[in-house]
Amino acid sequence: MTGTPALTWTLVGRTPAEITLSTNWPRRVTADQAWGGSTGTGVRVCVVDSGVEDGHPLVGRVASAHVVRRDTEGVQRVVPDTEGDACGHGTACAGIVRSVAPDCELHSVRVLDSGFTGSGDALITGVRWALEQRFDILNLSLSTTRRGFAEQLRELADHAYFRGTILVASAHNMPVESFPWRFASVLSVGSHQDDNPGTVLYNPVPPVEFFARGSRVPVAWPGGGTSVCTGNSFAAPHVTGRCALILAKHPDLKPFQVKDLLMLTSDNVRGQR
Repeated sequence: MTGTPALTWTLVGRTPAEITLSTNWPRRVTADQAWGGSTGTGVRVCVVDSGVEDGHPLVGRVASAHVVRRDTEGVQRVVPDTEGDACGHGTACAGIVRSVAPDCELHSVRVLDSGFTGSGDALITGVRWALEQRFDILNLSLSTTRRGFAEQLRELADHAYFRGTILVASAHNMPVESFPWRFASVLSVGSHQDDNPGTVLYNPVPPVEFFARGSRVPVAWPGGGTSVCTGNSFAAPHVTGRCALILAKHPDLKPFQVKDLLMLTSDNVRGQR
């Protein structure tokens, strides 16, 4: 693993068998029990990002698209978005979600601009609005390093947790503090280098909870195209998609129960049985 011990975010050069885990798990859970036969039908996933290209061959229909804009009085508001993706990042993430959970319902809230940047205010406004819409899962392949926004994001993450919305957030790609992935009420994801998009690993060493494919990932790109991307941003939507599969099969599960199922069905945990 790279980075300082307190800021581990990427798994490099290690296999599932090399991650030491306790063998005293509550019970065996198979992938078939957790999501077998599920395609994500009925699960509403919101990608909070740079927007999503509606109708992209690898994305399909986007059920709704909104953007955070500042009005004439300087107030951040969420309004319908007709411009699509500002830089490609959101389309890439949405395509990964769709590849894992092909029948989930995708929504988009644009909080990033064409320079791959955005404000903490826009992120908070977008997340708050998405929670008000009661989406089942929010994919947050982004974060802010501004500590001034940390408490508001923590409150929103806790609010989501208690109302039953799952927040899947990618860890920062650099060894720096950022939010909201650091919060316990968020399902945090870093990247591993395995080429198998179905490989999800549980991490027994904080702070990142799970690792998913995030290296040289084939992704959707604006204009109906494709690209290859690397980073934790592209690991998180693999886990978002799996959460959608689980929720479609077990719609009454709470966020902590979905997290438990993810852990118990992770490749390295099942390999310890």
